[in-house]
Amino acid sequence: MAPRSGYTLPVFACAAALAALKHLQRSGGDPPITQVSLPLIDPPETATIAIEQVAQLQPQVALAITRSDPGDNLDLTRHTPIWAQVELNPLGQTATIVIQGGEGIGHHQSSGAAAIYRYARHLLQQTLAEQLAAGDRLRVTLILPEGQALAQRTSNAAFGVVEGLSLLGTSGLSQPLSSPEQLTQFQQDLEQKAQQYRSLVFCVGENGLDLAKTLGIPPEQTLKTANWLGPLLVAAALNGVQEILLFGYHGKLIKLAGGIFHTHHHVADGRLEILTAHAGALGLPPGMLPQLLNSGTVEAALALVRSRSQGDPIDWATQLYDSLAQRIDDQAQGYMAKHVTTSGDRRLPVVGCLLFDRQRQIIVTSPQGQKILQPWLPS
Repeated sequence: MAPRSGYTLPVFACAAALAALKHLQRSGGDPPITQVSLPLIDPPETATIAIEQVAQLQPQVALAITRSDPGDNLDLTRHTPIWAQVELNPLGQTATIVIQGGEGIGHHQSSGAAAIYRYARHLLQQTLAEQLAAGDRLRVTLILPEGQALAQRTSNAAFGVVEGLSLLGTSGLSQPLSSPEQLTQFQQDLEQKAQQYRSLVFCVGENGLDLAKTLGIPPEQTLKTANWLGPLLVAAALNGVQEILLFGYHGKLIKLAGGIFHTHHHVADGRLEILTAHAGALGLPPGMLPQLLNSGTVEAALALVRSRSQGDPIDWATQLYDSLAQRIDDQAQGYMAKHVTTSGDRRLPVVGCLLFDRQRQIIVTSPQGQKILQPWLPS
């Protein structure tokens, strides 16, 4: 059976807002709202979304609740409730539609702006505007009750988004990570870029692509991999790429040091175990090892090692991450050697890595990573 696609969070947020607005506009004899249909815009098709609950809170205010369904995608937001509160003709509002983030919607630490991105805003604006009478105004507050808790399991804070999840996405469809179609798309992108460039930069997600750009890495030489790092390393080797820079958040790429080449947390984790094993092998004080293993997150473990390094003659944090970076390079090289036969003129790509933390600060660049990165750095 083919994997089932679902919808991205912006679609469910828009559906809840549409249901709440329709509830305010309904007459007494209308049936209860149990579902709404809305155009996805991208792709150009219509989605029908079930509505769990809808209620009028005040004469001009209503709240509707739906629940995320990303299909067979391995998504931590599966079944999470999404609320939308809408207020019709709020006092003093001049804009036709105002969209704001409530509880559980992350915000940008630098500006305080809600992490509601272009596709989500466009979908909401277009869908809701079609339902308004001339002169009407609407205020929409989006709420993810579980957003703050779920955000702790993401790398959002690495990209400046705190206290909740982002309404992120460039399309309404959520394609399954296990879908061969997604991997095929990435492989086709790689094949095209391999014909033009000898060096490519692998970024797991959109945020990593943005951060790579700020360092001066040309976007045309970056490749989105999602969690398909293993198959794409092999594809790079088969297509003659000579250098690969693995560029990413340390909480993702550390998995490669343990031989995990599909990095989604539903497939395998082991990050703290990998970090602790390296710490023990390097000779970190034995009393620290249980603390590292029980840190809860790799970010907390990194903070612990950095704290221990202060005032100690040995910079344990630098030694640990130098070791991990080299291990990532070696494991990636070994993975390609295992799956790609070299003969004739075919040579395996050289692999380097760059790891950054939640504050978007580079923790370590492996020696090979520094060589690959050098041509893009300011002279």
